[in-house]
Amino acid sequence: MKMTKYTHSCVRLERDGNVLVLDPGSFSEVEEALDGASAALITHEHADHLDRDRVLAVMQANTGLALYAPASLAAELRSALTAGSTDSGAADRIIDVEPNTTFAAAGFEVRSFGGQHALIHPLVPLVANVGYLIDGTLYHPGDSFVIPNGLTVQTLLVPIHAPWSKVGEVIDFVIASGAERAYPIHDALLNERGLGVAENHVARFGELYGTVYQHLSTGESVQV
Repeated sequence: MKMTKYTHSCVRLERDGNVLVLDPGSFSEVEEALDGASAALITHEHADHLDRDRVLAVMQANTGLALYAPASLAAELRSALTAGSTDSGAADRIIDVEPNTTFAAAGFEVRSFGGQHALIHPLVPLVANVGYLIDGTLYHPGDSFVIPNGLTVQTLLVPIHAPWSKVGEVIDFVIASGAERAYPIHDALLNERGLGVAENHVARFGELYGTVYQHLSTGESVQV
């Protein structure tokens, strides 16, 4: 399948005419990423992973778009969409996701993992977070370092920098995953110098454990 990276944690997957998008957030090119998509997977409620207003606007314009999100978030979105939409069926296209489930979305097989956002600080409330494994090969963890159990990921999307992590934890996440290849997400908070430092560490230690790390710029696509 073809994967296109958008700014921060948003990626677009295409295969056989099917389009699936993950985490179209406020830093991302939401409308471009969702153009022609049949489904979007949301890992958690934070704005950098879900731009609510823009995504719900696209949902109302694209009646073929379904949205999958953790149950508490999905309920909030259904309420917001029902209150502001003239499309009575739009809310029915917002679907609850629980951890450790398998479902089909936009022609892709999806498995969910995790359940909780990584700790930022004890004073910052935790929210639900679901990681998604697509077609048994590509894993988007959202804001978490949870490793899918019982399998080896082939393609890992790596949160390269976040308020809740340090570079050693990023390296350990890559090592623990055992993935063949890895690409960056969650990188909008770094300038070019900081990104280069973090990526050099991940690439160097990933290689020691058999993971090839490759930088992707916004708008760049690869086959995975």
